[in-house]
Amino acid sequence: MKKGRMFYKTFIPILLLGVALAVSFGIYTYIQTVRSVIDSVAEEKQNSITQIKNNLEQKIRTIEYAFNTYSTTVSFDQVVNNPITERDFVAYREVNSQLNYIATMGLEGAEYTLISLKRDWMISNGTLSYIDAAEKERLYQQYINNREKGLFWIKTETGIRFVNTLPAFSTNKDAIALSDLSLNTLGRTLRSEDGARVFILNKQGELMYDTDSDSPIHEAERLNLTRIAGDGETKGMIDAKSSNETKGDLIYSRSAYNNWTYFTVLDPKEIAGALKATRFGLIAMELALILLIAVVAYVIAARFTKPISQITSSLPDHASPRGKNEVDWILSSINRLLSEKQSLETLMEAEQPQLQTQFVLNLFRSRISAGELEHQLKRLGYEGSQSRQYVTMLVQLDNVGKRDTPDRDVLLLAVNKIAEEIIPARIRMLPVILNDDTQATILMFDDHGEQEIRRQMLEYAKQMVRAVKDYLKLSVSVGISRAYPNLLKSREACEMSKQALHQRLNLGKESIIFYEDIESVVSGPVLLHYPAHLESKLFDAIRIGDEGQVSAALYPLLAEFMKKSRNSMNLEVMLVRLVNNLIQLEQLLGIEVLLTADNHALYHRLLSIRNPEEVERILVEQVIFPMVRSMEKKTNEQFRCLSQTIADIVHEEYDRELSLEMIGERLHYNPNYLSSIFKKEFSVTFSDYLMGYRLDMAKKWLTETDKTVKEIAERLQYHNPQNFIRSFRKKEQVTPGVYRKLRQNV
Repeated sequence: MKKGRMFYKTFIPILLLGVALAVSFGIYTYIQTVRSVIDSVAEEKQNSITQIKNNLEQKIRTIEYAFNTYSTTVSFDQVVNNPITERDFVAYREVNSQLNYIATMGLEGAEYTLISLKRDWMISNGTLSYIDAAEKERLYQQYINNREKGLFWIKTETGIRFVNTLPAFSTNKDAIALSDLSLNTLGRTLRSEDGARVFILNKQGELMYDTDSDSPIHEAERLNLTRIAGDGETKGMIDAKSSNETKGDLIYSRSAYNNWTYFTVLDPKEIAGALKATRFGLIAMELALILLIAVVAYVIAARFTKPISQITSSLPDHASPRGKNEVDWILSSINRLLSEKQSLETLMEAEQPQLQTQFVLNLFRSRISAGELEHQLKRLGYEGSQSRQYVTMLVQLDNVGKRDTPDRDVLLLAVNKIAEEIIPARIRMLPVILNDDTQATILMFDDHGEQEIRRQMLEYAKQMVRAVKDYLKLSVSVGISRAYPNLLKSREACEMSKQALHQRLNLGKESIIFYEDIESVVSGPVLLHYPAHLESKLFDAIRIGDEGQVSAALYPLLAEFMKKSRNSMNLEVMLVRLVNNLIQLEQLLGIEVLLTADNHALYHRLLSIRNPEEVERILVEQVIFPMVRSMEKKTNEQFRCLSQTIADIVHEEYDRELSLEMIGERLHYNPNYLSSIFKKEFSVTFSDYLMGYRLDMAKKWLTETDKTVKEIAERLQYHNPQNFIRSFRKKEQVTPGVYRKLRQNV
């Protein structure tokens, strides 16, 4: 059952309020949960890093205590103050046993070394070796001199080295104990259960160890962390905002034993993982709570709006106004009835122009019967007296040129609008667009004589011609039918106006033509006079591909067509004949213009156009000149091929008797014709080309052979050597003999 607006006005506020409270409660709960989880994870991390610190510190303290205790024994003094050689097996075994004992107490995997500075020996990992003076000096400089304490730690490439100078409670140091903690050893000791990153900074901010060596911490960041941890408690948390190089907050614990600070990272991913289950639980709880609130809101709204629903449900579906308060349904029903009536009247008024347009078009197409006519006239408000006369006026654009169809439609719409403004509405039906290039208007005259009707029609036609020219910058012609008493004869009247417009072929642009004035011409016999001699001149120009000659021959032919076309049938016959002859011509010439897909409707286009300028434009731009350009291209290709053939003959037979007459006889062409096309292609006469090529060969022979000038002249068909010398000097400015000497000296 559909709910009314009052139901939703009650249901939606309750639902929104409840959802807002539920969401607020959920957000508060989530925030508190997040804080609790962070504190719990941070505390767990704090315990873990503290445990790691205590484990490592305990091992280091054990090593320190073992070495310090050993340094106070008598055996230590005896061993350190006596030399050890390979034969002192007892002393070596005692020291090695002591180091192994310390190793069992310290870190697994650590390496321990004892160095005697008095007797210059060193035992490391069970191996006895000796130190020279340079090594001894280095040890003093590195571990004893300028050291305030006898116990300290240094970082090495392989881990951390614990240095203890012995005896521990004496300023005179006799030995050095070294404990090397490798990275693997430290990794096993400092590895956290969750695999989080752990790193150690000493009091100076130096990185002693880092489980994540792939992400180094810069010196400035280390000093900053050491400062923050040193200024606070011995353990705590550093906000991620204070550290630019670690992803997450840092948990630290500072050692009071050696002032090392142990850090581990509180990774946000750990917190997110811990919150995952909590988040899903909260979402489920929120959804359940929102569903419960929706049910409660629905029940409250339904009970509150039940009386109103009972009233509206008793009304028909259409009587209950959608989108309005049910309380106002009676007033809305009344307003709806009034609005529907007004809308119907407005719709009828808006559709009136379309109905009138369709009525006029049906008259021109004879689609209205005598029984329908009277009813339609009354409905559209065209009732008149019994003596009413009608006249059909057609307006056509004289020249639309290359405009596209949408542009023509816009122009016709503009002409139609001008007709509406110029001709008073009381004496006309609605002007319409009859076809792609014609606008039509039916005018009505009550109690007017023929002369008065003609006078008024002439005045309206003149105004139309002037207005279109002024506003649209175009020229139009007007065709006017005879007056007729019955609208059922509108189709015949339209044909009369079309016949009148056909006479533009003789009268030119901006013509106003009454059918009465040309009726005798239209009904007369068809007298066909075809100017075949002018067509022959045009076709000759097309054959040679000369656009200038084509223009000179085409326009007199078209003028003769128009001159002899008093009857429209004359022009149609002549145009069909011209197009047929052009098709035959292009078939003879071997070109394709009129037979392409673009010209399949050429006959229809030419016969449907009654504008002489448009007929001329189509013939010139789309038929004649394309044929000329195609023929010119074909002729140029033939000229080029024939000229190249002549040049090839010269290159092969230059040393024989050769003339253009001989070549013409061989190629079956007139020598004069060959001479003209050769000069057109190579820009030089045949004789000059032949002489130039022979002289080029003479230069080659003068340079590359020992032939005499006389032999060369005879070879090149010069019967008199002096003629050859004269021609050579004319071209090269030197005689053949001088030319040979000059080339030989080069």
